[in-house]
Amino acid sequence: MLLVAEVYVSIGSNIEPELHVTAALDALQDYFGALQVSSVFESESVGFKGDCFLNLVVGFDTTMAVGELSLLLKQIESENGRVKNAPKFCSRTLDIDILTYDDRVGEVDGVSLPRSEILENAFVLWPLAEVAGDQVHPEVLKTYSQLWQAFDKSQKLKPVDFIWQGDKVSPMAR
Repeated sequence: MLLVAEVYVSIGSNIEPELHVTAALDALQDYFGALQVSSVFESESVGFKGDCFLNLVVGFDTTMAVGELSLLLKQIESENGRVKNAPKFCSRTLDIDILTYDDRVGEVDGVSLPRSEILENAFVLWPLAEVAGDQVHPEVLKTYSQLWQAFDKSQKLKPVDFIWQGDKVSPMAR
């Protein structure tokens, strides 16, 4: 029997972001079927000067192990022009990171779970709270909605209209 895990990933792009976010959503849907898609948010680049990013969070179920999923996400990034071994803080065509994998905690197949950025960046926490608000962060034991309510909102972030497969996927921007 295959075990099914509930996974949330963050997607970000600031180089032709509409093109690359759409490509990421298409690829994830091809691999995993139905997706939970948050609103799409525009945020300033963090850690470097660059164009604004489009960011969102996507949830889906998978039977892939963490390491296998991580490799697939790197492949999708590469197919979209992501430069391997580029500096951490730079513009990018596509960045897809595993945020949570069920309620796993710790280093799993080289991936730190849950991802620390959940508690650090509005562009990760706000969309995660939107699609998984009632779920509990496995380390701090608060829901993502509670964490977002208490979060320092000084990071500039705004929901924007985004069309994917003919539908508006940004409910906050409606």
